[in-house]
Parts: sequence; structure tokens; C-alpha cells
Amino acid sequence: MELKRIGVVGCGAMGSGIVQVCAQAGYEIVVLDASEPLLSKGLLSVDSFLNRGIEKGKVTPEQKEGILGRIRGTLNYADFNLCDLVIEAVHEDMELKQNIFANLDQICPEHTILATNTSSLSIIDIASATNRPDKVMGLHFMNPVPLMKLLEVVRSIATSEEVVERGKEFGKSLGKTVILAKDTPGFIVNYLQYPFRLNAIRMLEAGVASREDIDAAATLGLGHPMGPLALQDLVGLDITYAGALSVYEATGDPRFLPPVLMKKMISAGWLGRKTGKGFYEYKK
Repeated sequence: MELKRIGVVGCGAMGSGIVQVCAQAGYEIVVLDASEPLLSKGLLSVDSFLNRGIEKGKVTPEQKEGILGRIRGTLNYADFNLCDLVIEAVHEDMELKQNIFANLDQICPEHTILATNTSSLSIIDIASATNRPDKVMGLHFMNPVPLMKLLEVVRSIATSEEVVERGKEFGKSLGKTVILAKDTPGFIVNYLQYPFRLNAIRMLEAGVASREDIDAAATLGLGHPMGPLALQDLVGLDITYAGALSVYEATGDPRFLPPVLMKKMISAGWLGRKTGKGFYEYKK
């Protein structure tokens, strides 16, 4: 079965990026969010990203018009009834994701593949809310989706080999390099990077070095494109906190226990770029 129509649940930072890359690859897209303002904000983000592409000569106005013409917003789950693949891209809340998958399972045709963009939660636990666990997998995109070249395809113990292959082919059709991960806490990317970012926060918390020097050590000493604290601001402290904590709770590995400073910053509302303040300050 050829994948033609793609559904996306959630039009935030990750969801809007997924919508954009899928539409750019020629897929027909239906994207759902919880309210009209949230949906409009996400679609405006796609429009703005494409405008920047036009300014840089990477996208033509005609291409932008074609991309946006393949995207349809909705507030109704029933509009996923013709989708071949639906990707959930909401925040890291197991109960919320299971409720979404239960709804999708009732609405989507039997052939529809259901995928989650979770960065660290158990795929089989999410799939347990459906009657099609063999058709559920992880499609973990990197942030920002239009720029990052990697896609993690994550298989649970129940995911069929056919669905895994479809996931890999889909990722390649978006121009992504695909890696295959097992359904283990943090998968591949976040199992590698969570301890690195959390250690950077611990170093700042302990007064080992300034935020600027920690980030400079990573960019100029280790060759990273962005320092761990600047990257953390981009991702969002709340996102990493929830993801790392889920890995810690699943494994008991102290490397994944979020530092006290991180929790205090979240309580203060200092989540990073999206709130205008994190480890650095940003103009809103």
C-alpha cells in the first residue's frame, strides 16, 4: 500500500515541522490541534518558515503555494478517516498519547499506520491503547524538523516488519537519513544526549563554569554546532525534563535524573526560547 495521505496530531513546534516536510515531499496533509488559535499559530509557523526559504532562495513562491495547498487544518478527528499514516506529535504525556491513539484506532481505516513522535516514552505502552499494536511505531523527528536530517524509526516488540519497512521508506521519501531503534528508554539519540545536556546544567549549577564557557567548550572544543545550554533553550526545558525523567523512572540510571536547577527554572517559567528566557534571554 502506497502512503498518500498523512495525518498529524498536534501543530506545535514539532508537529508544524512534520507537516511542512511531508507537504514538501508531495503528501496530502491533514493536521489537527486542540483549538483554532493553536492550529492557526502552527500553520503560521509553516508559512513563516517557507517565507524565510524564499528569502534565502531555497523555495520559490510557486513552490510555497503548492506546499500550503497540500495542507488542511482541522479540529475534528473524523477527518483522519482517509489517512494512510497518522503521526502524533503532542507533548510527552503518556495518558494524553494513549487517549489520542484510542481515538485514532476507532476512526482510522484498518490499514492505517499509527506513529508517535515521542522522544523517549514506550511505544508498546502507547500502542496498548489500540487494537492494532502491530501497526504502531515510533517516528522520532529531530528539532527543528525541516533542518535536521535524522529520523529514528522505533519498533516495539509488536510492530510488524512490514510497518517498520514502511516507516523507513517514508523517512527516506522526506529526505531523511533513517536509523532503526528498539523500544528502549530514550531510544538512540536521547539516550546519548540527555546525560550530556543534564551534565552541562549540573556544571552550571555547581559553578564549574559560566554558561558561555560551557557552550564554547562544546562548540569550539568538541565541534558541536550548538552548545548544550543553548540547545536546551531551543528544545525547551520542560520537554527535556519530562523525557529525561521518564528514562530515569524506567531505568533508575542517575545520569537521567534532572538537576534541581532545571526544576526551579521550570517552576519560574524559564523554559527557553518559547518563553523568552532560559539559560539565555531572548526577544519575544
